Amino acid sequence: MPASTHNTAANPWPDRRLLLRGKALQRLSCVLGLVLLAGECLADGDLTTGFSNQATIRNTRHNLTQRQATGGPAGVIMDTYRNDYGQVCVYCHTPHGSNASVAAPLWNRSIPSTTYNVYSSNSLTQTPSQPGSASLICLSCHDGQQAVDAVMNMPGSGRYNATPSPGFLSTWSNPSGLGPFAHLGLNEAECLGCHSPGQTPIYKVGAADFTIAAIGTDLRDDHPVGVKFPAANGNGTDWKTPGGSVTGAKFFDENGNGRMEKGEIRLYDYGGGPSVECGSCHDPHGVATVGTIFNATFLRKPNSGSAVCLTCHSK
Repeated sequence: MPASTHNTAANPWPDRRLLLRGKALQRLSCVLGLVLLAGECLADGDLTTGFSNQATIRNTRHNLTQRQATGGPAGVIMDTYRNDYGQVCVYCHTPHGSNASVAAPLWNRSIPSTTYNVYSSNSLTQTPSQPGSASLICLSCHDGQQAVDAVMNMPGSGRYNATPSPGFLSTWSNPSGLGPFAHLGLNEAECLGCHSPGQTPIYKVGAADFTIAAIGTDLRDDHPVGVKFPAANGNGTDWKTPGGSVTGAKFFDENGNGRMEKGEIRLYDYGGGPSVECGSCHDPHGVATVGTIFNATFLRKPNSGSAVCLTCHSK
């Protein structure tokens, strides 16, 4: 992975001259609250789904082509900080030229080579190791080291780079006509410069709060990932036994059909025994338990009454 795939300049905000063209000026004026009424701010084409978190990944935060429909920066402003590929799946997956170094389907991002500070606790019976593939694919965006648009294979032919750099990413042409020049990651100096509470400049007011998504490289305050599931489990232990098994994983087969389904907690096995990873409890595409509304924070099942925790833990 390249040392950085995003702009680390002290002032990443764009030269405003790049925005003074056609509708771009109208939209920028809307964001700055200079001339247009609030109702006219929605004329920039922001999707009306407003991250409704239902029915399809298109309506979740993992659709990086989407912007909040109301209350925040006009979509055109975002085009200067990360590429709008116009395709939902490409930010993570590619049909060709995928990353063969990670056990993830058609993965389109570099995998962190970071040594993470892992979880520790006096109550742990297993020592966590470094995160496995089912965590690293999440951390490739959520640890803040890479830009959120740092894909290896952009849409179209001849747009592949195994180590995507800012120069490579800037060859993309956004639908708005604005050229991207800053490619920002989920960290305090970049994305969270707008997307966190307490930002006072008017162009930051109303930007959605993304702090919960910024995990960083210190995992000590998060659920342990890379931790082996105790071999001694079942009756008489603190652990329930995952009844389902498929190649490379064990799972808690709650409906007894023998298939590992989206809503079922699972453990990943890379050869050293089943372990807990980010994907054990979270599905990045969203899981709807009742109706079409997805469980909060992409959980595989609702955590009311600690249901996620009690899937594995006998308490």
